[in-house]
Amino acid sequence: MKIYYDKQVDAVYIEFRRLKPKTAQNRVLAEEIAADFDADGRLAGLEILDASKILGPSVEKVTAMFLSKVDRGRVKHSKNNL
Repeated sequence: MKIYYDKQVDAVYIEFRRLKPKTAQNRVLAEEIAADFDADGRLAGLEILDASKILGPSVEKVTAMFLSKVDRGRVKHSKNNL
């Protein structure tokens, strides 16, 4: 699992599994939340738009706290992405 935060567009993407290019099936779950599914219908990722509105103004700290609570052996992240 990887978590990306893009400050420029204020979006968080949580990647559960890597998809081949142009294979994602995207579904809008709520106004600011979309899910990507693989060809077999398995959840591959979640995109949260207006992340600071949904997760709070300190979205970078929220994502960092989440990462610290997850088994670090299974989570890969970069400080550049948080």
